[in-house]
Amino acid sequence: MEQAQQKKIHLFFVDAAHFVLLPFLGYLYSLTVRYVKSASGRKRFNVLGALNAITQELVTITNHTYINALSVCELLEKLYRQFCDLPIVLIMDNASYQRCKLVLEKAASLNIQIVFLPPYSPNLNLIERLWKFVKRKVLYNQYYKDYAQFCLAISDCLEQTHTTHKEELSTLLTPKFQTFRNVSSHP
Repeated sequence: MEQAQQKKIHLFFVDAAHFVLLPFLGYLYSLTVRYVKSASGRKRFNVLGALNAITQELVTITNHTYINALSVCELLEKLYRQFCDLPIVLIMDNASYQRCKLVLEKAASLNIQIVFLPPYSPNLNLIERLWKFVKRKVLYNQYYKDYAQFCLAISDCLEQTHTTHKEELSTLLTPKFQTFRNVSSHP
């Protein structure tokens, strides 16, 4: 993190989000039965994102099928084209499609360093906070009449992370993580 703040490297947190066209109820209080309009089907809009830890710039790859190793390689190439002026370091979780030989070889060929987070630690991946924000802003208590409108709403929100939502995200996307050093447990 210190190297990124000193502009010696570009540091990105990478992860995928799979947005499903289903009803997301945020809060609903009612003394009577209420029917909530919702879309049918289970179409998914997949977003593979890389969030710059310092500038909060977001680079994405989207599709309507699956995020796989080829998607990750596409993101690596896109990051390299945009940020080749400094070394690139990516923080990723332990998804199998991110740890595969194809991705590791592509990263090595582009001189991109990948650091894998410990298993089951999404709280250490800064981009997880962005996915939660997008779900709250775009999906909770919203009805989309069709899949195209659903995808457009998500894309618009992601495109506005650096403009409309910048102030709101500035406190959410801080590179501060809770650590547990010198902790003693009491029985």
